[in-house]
Amino acid sequence: MDTPAPHRPGLAITAGGTLLALSVFTAPLSIVPSVAAGLQASTIATSWILSSMSLGLAITLLTAGAIGDDFGRRRVFTAGALVLGIGSAVAGLAPNALVFVLGRVLEGIGAAAVIACGLAIISHTSPPGPARARATGIWGASLGAGIALGPLAGSLIDTAADWRYSYLLFTVLALGLALVGRFRLEESRSGRARTIDVIGALLLGIGLACLLAALTQGRQDWTSLLELSLMAGAVVFLTGFVTHQRRASGAMLDLTLFRRPALSAATLAAFISGAGITALLSFFCTVLERGMARSPVFASVLLLSWSAISVAAALLTRHLPPRLSGGAKMAGGLVVITIGLIPMTLLTPTSAPWHLIGGLVVAGVGTGVVNATLAREAVASVPPDRAGTGSGINNTSRYVGAAIGVTVVTIIAVHPAGTPATLVAGWNTATLTGMAFSVVGAAAVYLLHRADTPWMAARELLREGDQEHDQRDNPGQHAEQGLGSRLPAAFGEAE
Repeated sequence: MDTPAPHRPGLAITAGGTLLALSVFTAPLSIVPSVAAGLQASTIATSWILSSMSLGLAITLLTAGAIGDDFGRRRVFTAGALVLGIGSAVAGLAPNALVFVLGRVLEGIGAAAVIACGLAIISHTSPPGPARARATGIWGASLGAGIALGPLAGSLIDTAADWRYSYLLFTVLALGLALVGRFRLEESRSGRARTIDVIGALLLGIGLACLLAALTQGRQDWTSLLELSLMAGAVVFLTGFVTHQRRASGAMLDLTLFRRPALSAATLAAFISGAGITALLSFFCTVLERGMARSPVFASVLLLSWSAISVAAALLTRHLPPRLSGGAKMAGGLVVITIGLIPMTLLTPTSAPWHLIGGLVVAGVGTGVVNATLAREAVASVPPDRAGTGSGINNTSRYVGAAIGVTVVTIIAVHPAGTPATLVAGWNTATLTGMAFSVVGAAAVYLLHRADTPWMAARELLREGDQEHDQRDNPGQHAEQGLGSRLPAAFGEAE
C-alpha cells in the first residue's frame, strides 16, 4: 500500500471537486419552474428533475469508492469529473425532460466518484491527528458551501440569462477539474488484488435504482402496478446484494466492517443528516417561493445564512476539545440542528426574513460540526486501505436518506389543490417530523459510538490472548494466524 504524504494541492482539488458536485446537485432547487417550463415537463417529470441526480449518486457512491480503492483513487476521481462534465452538457442542451433527466443521472454518477474518491484521497494524504482533522474540516465545509452555492448560481444565471447557461458553466468547471486532477493529484490504492465485484455492483445499483424510482413515482400514486413493482424489485435486489456480499469471495462490501460500532454510528448519522436537514432544506426554496411569495434569488441568498455558518463551523470543528468523541460531536451536531429548526416550525406566508435567519444560523452550526465529523469518521472507522469504501458507505447513506426524506417532506407538505397557507402549514408539520427523527437518531448515534471503546478494548485483549497462546505453542515466533491478529485486517484502528 502506498505511504501517505502531505499534499496541499490534493486537498484543494478534492475539496473543490466536492463543492462543485454539491453545487450541481442543488442547482435546480431554486429554478424548478423555469426548468420545467423550458422542457415542457409534466408533474411526474418535474419530480424526476429534482430526484434524478440523487439516483445517480446513490447507485454509484459505494461502487466508485470500492473501485477507487482497488484501481486507483486519482483515476476514478478524474473519470468521475469527466462524466460530471458530460452529464452537465447533456442537461444543458437537453431538448426535453427525458434527456435532461438522463443528463442528471450521469451527473450523479460522476459526482459520486468525485465525492467518494476525493475523501479517500484526503485520508491517504493527511496523516491521522491535527492534519487530518483540518483536512476533513475543509472537506466538510466544501460540502455545506456547495449545497447553498448551487441554488444561488442557478437563480442568478436564470435571472440574468437562461438556466441552461448554468449547466454549461458546470461543464467547463468539471472538465477543468478532470484536467487538474489528472496532473496534480497523486495516485493511491489499497494494494489488494485487483478485482471488481460485478454481480454485487449490479445488485446494489439496480436495487437502489428501484428504491429511488419508487420514492419518486410514489409521490403521484403509491398503489399503481409500476410503483408496487419497483418496491418489490428494490426488496429483491437489495436482499440479493446482502446475500451475495455474505457469500462471495472478493465481495465489494465486507459486511463484517459493520461489526465496529463506530462505522455503524457514522453510517446512521449520515442517513439522519440526509433525511433531516438535507431533505428539509432541499424543499425549503419551494416553500419560500410558492408559500411565501419570495423570489428564487431571495430564497437562495437566505439559504446562504445556513451555508456560510456551516462552512465556518466545519472549519472550526477541529478546535473542539479533544475529549469530545466523534459520537458526541455527531450527536451534539444533530441536536443543535434540531434546535435551529424550532423557529422554522412556526412559519406563516407573511413571516419576516429575520424569523428564518436565526434558525438557519443555529442549524448551520450543527450542520458544519456533523459534516466535518462525518468526513473523519467515515475513513477512521475502516481500515486505511478501504478509505474509499468507507467514504462510499457514508455518502450512500446520506443521499439515500435525503431521497427518502424529500419524499416524506413532499407527502406531508403538499396537498392536492393546496394554497400557500396549506403549503406552509404542511412544511411546519414536516419540520416537526424531521426534528423528532433527528433527536431519536442523535441518541442512537451517541450510544452506538460510545460502544466502540469497549469493543476496541475487547478486540485488543482477544488479539493479545491469541498471541500469547501462539507463542506458547511456537516459542520464539510472533503469531500471525490467530483470530485476534486477523481482526485488524477487517477493522480500522481507532485514532
